[in-house]
Amino acid sequence: MVSKQYFLRDSKIHGITGTLTAQYYDPQAFGKVAVLYGGDSAEREVSLESGKQVHKALLSKGINSVLIDTAQNCVPQLLQAKVDRAFIALHGGKGEDGSIQATLTYLDIPFTGTGVSGSAFAMDKLRSKLIWNSLKLPTPVFGVASTVEDLTEISKTLGDFPLCVKPISEGSSIGVSRATDFNSLVTAFHLAKQYNSEVLIERWFDGHDFTVAIVDKIALPPIQIIPTAAFYSYDAKYKGGTQYLCPAPISQEAQQQLCELALVAFNSLHCHGWGRVDFIQDAQGKFWLLEVNTVPGFTATSLVPKAARVAGIEFPDLVQMLLAQTLQSATTSQQSQARAIGE
Repeated sequence: MVSKQYFLRDSKIHGITGTLTAQYYDPQAFGKVAVLYGGDSAEREVSLESGKQVHKALLSKGINSVLIDTAQNCVPQLLQAKVDRAFIALHGGKGEDGSIQATLTYLDIPFTGTGVSGSAFAMDKLRSKLIWNSLKLPTPVFGVASTVEDLTEISKTLGDFPLCVKPISEGSSIGVSRATDFNSLVTAFHLAKQYNSEVLIERWFDGHDFTVAIVDKIALPPIQIIPTAAFYSYDAKYKGGTQYLCPAPISQEAQQQLCELALVAFNSLHCHGWGRVDFIQDAQGKFWLLEVNTVPGFTATSLVPKAARVAGIEFPDLVQMLLAQTLQSATTSQQSQARAIGE
């Protein structure tokens, strides 16, 4: 049962597409919170850091919090801990593809972020792009390769090199390569195929990288990403040297356009709660959708907290705000059950 909510104060978060009022609760309203982190995906190390930072923020707010590494015995740990809700700080793999979301739903444990179907859609870059194509949203032309033999036809269809090669279901740019000729395309294919049976190959744009954080249906100030490497690779994300400009140095009109497109793309995949939408801008200034991250990196220096800070909210407050969405979802669930009983 959800505890009574006590509003302590309000804080305004000024996003590009609206203003959000952050409501603060008595820490006891949350009960015992499991921070799910680690896991067994290729993004485990990033998740471990995200989870530790979230746990630290919750404790600083006086919220009873326990860390649970989901790599092994996840369900027994949850049952033994007797938690009231979960903050998901898992990146990639079973933590972001709907698996853990389905488990928590079955156990009737409210959790942060997107649900089962939205997580599955967003994690699958191919399905995401098919949905966006059906809605006529801009996303780079692509092909899907299962074997080396597929590469010849795909490279002809997509046109001139360079091409972008990536696993269909990975994050943090893991397994992503820039292929400049057919030989490097084959090498990139074999690298990406280590992670998935199918490999996504897209037209490459030499342009500017942008990302838009979304919190509770509000798009926060966009960030321009300036990597020192040829593209925004895993090393560029986590080993330093990359510049992040927030708000992005583009016109107000372009910011509005970018954020509105981010919200449409996010909603089209049935995502909700919070997340991040990544873009590339071509030489003509057009924005192209790349992917949606439903549980992006969440340390104090990650991109969603960076945008939130510019919008007026600090990291511990942001963590509490996202967790508060589980109170709302639990209340909605209870109301739905009451209506069903009444019927």
